[in-house]
Amino acid sequence: MEETNCDFSPLKEELKERLRALQGFIERTIDAFDEEDNCMLGEFELIRKEISETGLLAGTFYLRCYLSSFTDSVDEISKSVRHLSERRHGALMVVERNETTTDLVTPGIAIDAAITHSLLESIFVPGTPLHDGAVILRMNKIVSAASVLPLSVRDSSGRKLGTRHRAALGLTERCDALVIVVSEETGRASFAIEGRLYPFATGVAED
Repeated sequence: MEETNCDFSPLKEELKERLRALQGFIERTIDAFDEEDNCMLGEFELIRKEISETGLLAGTFYLRCYLSSFTDSVDEISKSVRHLSERRHGALMVVERNETTTDLVTPGIAIDAAITHSLLESIFVPGTPLHDGAVILRMNKIVSAASVLPLSVRDSSGRKLGTRHRAALGLTERCDALVIVVSEETGRASFAIEGRLYPFATGVAED
């Protein structure tokens, strides 16, 4: 994974607080583990849940770091993803970075409009002409919608991935783009970079 250089201090501080609290809880659990007749399954479940929630927050932090270097529209993108997730509207958003995606993507419908959360959300309303495909975002513009991405051909280690997730992986295996995915089945959001998927929390308030 490439290096990032960003601040987003409130998110970073929340992450550090969570990690410190998790560390303390794990240490207390270890100390109590040797006590006789003391079932620790509840504690292990709490640790698993806290690690999962902390991982989602970390995904949000790093997503904002990656986006902030290539667009000023981080808040608009984040707001659209949150709303799409709440409504379980499937979405696929390609954020171009240093490399163009032109030769890797089947062109869709030209949009050439400023990035706004309302426009992004309207594109992915189920049943509308542009919802089935990806939007291409370049700097602060929505370049196109209904674009088709190459699918990943890698072994996904037994995971059953939908077409959107395979498309996100497929493009990021071939270039440095970042691709955001919202699942229409679960509403969960993740982003792909360098051929790997990372879940993130959508309920984190914008700075």
